[in-house]
Amino acid sequence: MRKREKFQSKKLDHEKVLRDPVHNYIHVKDKVILDIINSKEFQRLRRIKQLGPASYVFQGATHTRFEHNLGVYELTRRICDIFEEKYTSKEPGDGLWDPNERLLAECAALLHDIGHGPYSHTFEHLFGTNHEKMGQQIITDKSTEVNQALRQVSPNFPELVASVIAKTYSNPQVVKLISSQADADRMDYLLRDAYFTGVTYGSFDLTRILEVIRPYRDGICFTDKGIHAVEDYIISRYQMYQQVYFHRVNRSMEVILHHLLERAQIIYEAGKLQVTPQLEAFLKGNWTLEDYLNLDDGVMETNFLLWTNSGDQILSDLSSRYLYRHPLESVKINEDTKSLLPKLKNLIKQAGFDPNYYTATNSAFDEPYDAYKPIGKNAHSPIEIMQADGSLVELSELSPLVKSLNGTLQGDERFFFPKVMVKETDEPQIFDPIYQEFQKYIRNNTLRYLRRPNKKK
Repeated sequence: MRKREKFQSKKLDHEKVLRDPVHNYIHVKDKVILDIINSKEFQRLRRIKQLGPASYVFQGATHTRFEHNLGVYELTRRICDIFEEKYTSKEPGDGLWDPNERLLAECAALLHDIGHGPYSHTFEHLFGTNHEKMGQQIITDKSTEVNQALRQVSPNFPELVASVIAKTYSNPQVVKLISSQADADRMDYLLRDAYFTGVTYGSFDLTRILEVIRPYRDGICFTDKGIHAVEDYIISRYQMYQQVYFHRVNRSMEVILHHLLERAQIIYEAGKLQVTPQLEAFLKGNWTLEDYLNLDDGVMETNFLLWTNSGDQILSDLSSRYLYRHPLESVKINEDTKSLLPKLKNLIKQAGFDPNYYTATNSAFDEPYDAYKPIGKNAHSPIEIMQADGSLVELSELSPLVKSLNGTLQGDERFFFPKVMVKETDEPQIFDPIYQEFQKYIRNNTLRYLRRPNKKK
């Protein structure tokens, strides 16, 4: 095993301490860390909400990518402290922690989400961006202040930081600190999102988790004394996805946002859209890294406000629905009841709505834990529990609770439509017969058949 390059940064004359509602204090001791935080690319994250439109459901959820990245850095810094105190490598190949990796791990943690744009996943789908690739580009492009800060450490340091985020760095311990099923990234966003949404689902015993975490040759594991704390973490993640991230109103606002940007693209191509220069490059399909870095939530919402006065009725209405929180209604569907959707869309069309912009199917499923997924888009490694004799056992083999979730998909698929289709009112409406016909197919928030279709034998 080759000796790893030693990376060092100039220490600050006085440690910087930042107050944080989740971790209490965030400690900055290295000049490169402070320079990254002060860079314009990192400061941009202050203007991008961590949970996008979730604040329309949980009004406190206005926290940003800025706080989250700092939180992941702080957790990584604390874990590095623990590893250096308890598990410092004594000889090459012993599977313990190399202190020379600390600065690289901390910088990668701080920058792991630097590539996120506004409304990240919706924006990526429509405009073909990828936040991980954009992050790597921001880190390695010599024109950025982030790159200039990293090159103070070493000329090849930006490429090494980018390789950790790309999961190609040679030391799996560093990679899995910020990208695994139990990493600093997930630990911070669960605690942070729970705090700002005002729920308790995402709370778990972080103190105990940090007490039992340790490195091994192929990554990060936990000692057997902490198995119940790790169980608690897995259940917290499961509940946050089901109760917060997959909330039906949050998904409804994402649907409106998606249709809003789709409509804007069509109106722009017809030469009838008023748009700010920062967004126009993306509607043209000819954007640069500088254009990307000029985008944030404020830019997007400025355009939405302009579009509320658009001459296009659909664009104007969708913009108003998004800005002023008028979500679509939704019902659960399954593979069996999907055959009813054409009929329901026709009723919606008869009621005066274009189904292309006022309906959608949306799936939200998550794997709370999957022990074995070695390849593919969401590849990961299992959570390992180290026994007293040093052997490793995969978590679900020791925990009946985690075993019940292992490899399962949790969530639902929903059909979204205008709320007026099911809104109760005492005033007679011109479309009442259509509304009443529509409502016959809904019971207990679920789409159903009036009569079961005959199945062919």
